[in-house]
Amino acid sequence: MKYLITGKNGQLAREFIARFERDGADYLAPEETQLDITAPAAVSGCVDSWKPDVILNCAAYNLVDKAEQEPDKAAAVNRTGPENLARAAAKHQALIVHFGSDYVFDGLKENGLYVESDPSRPLNVYGRTKWAGEEGVRQACDRFLVLRLSWVFGAGTQNFIHKLRTWTETNEYLKIACDEFSVPTSTETVVDCTLRALQQGLMGTYHLTNSGYCSRYEWAKKILQTLGIRKFIRPVPMDFFKLPAKRPGFSAMSNASLAGVLNIPIPAWEDAVDRFLRNEHADK
Repeated sequence: MKYLITGKNGQLAREFIARFERDGADYLAPEETQLDITAPAAVSGCVDSWKPDVILNCAAYNLVDKAEQEPDKAAAVNRTGPENLARAAAKHQALIVHFGSDYVFDGLKENGLYVESDPSRPLNVYGRTKWAGEEGVRQACDRFLVLRLSWVFGAGTQNFIHKLRTWTETNEYLKIACDEFSVPTSTETVVDCTLRALQQGLMGTYHLTNSGYCSRYEWAKKILQTLGIRKFIRPVPMDFFKLPAKRPGFSAMSNASLAGVLNIPIPAWEDAVDRFLRNEHADK
């Protein structure tokens, strides 16, 4: 099995690379300067040369607020890029794995977690471009696996855990949103479930998160408690921060469909946070 990984420097791509290095898998992860997924010729040339069996699209424009000022740039990476990869995958009969987002939902569902059949109604530019990217993949090829993620955390600085730790070093106390709910999801869980899905030949659209859900405030409390950091956290509404991009209040997704198909229990978000912080401490 030959893999092509895009978005080499992101936290999810790094998790796949670490796993493939450990397992001796055959993969190519070009620098983003060498593989511009927004350029059809660059994508075609890379896929023609490497001839992967699976394309793992870990590249994304995920600066949610900045996307409001850079809609064209966000669309190029989140919509056009996946379409280019999907067309190249179809040409070589490869499978493309594309990672989506819970921000394709508006957060207004009241009778349970979001499931795959729920309608998509994104509230911001980022969510709209991620939804367009999903649709582009589904329309451009027959062999695809779209996996929607939420509140992803792993090694690196582009995640809430790293930002929270930085804030504790520069602030007397913290203010964290208490009315924003989703599912913290570890890159380790994403890689575990993705590789198992590939082993089983799974295709289609699924929600891939850790189990359970929480508010941003509850997540912050869990992180600091696990780290043994004593810092007061004041719960505040999302509107307090006056951010450019509107966020869904409740975008927690159910992983029941994927867990059922894979026939595995997916770890709770609390356990995933504990494991990540424990492993991170052990590596230091």
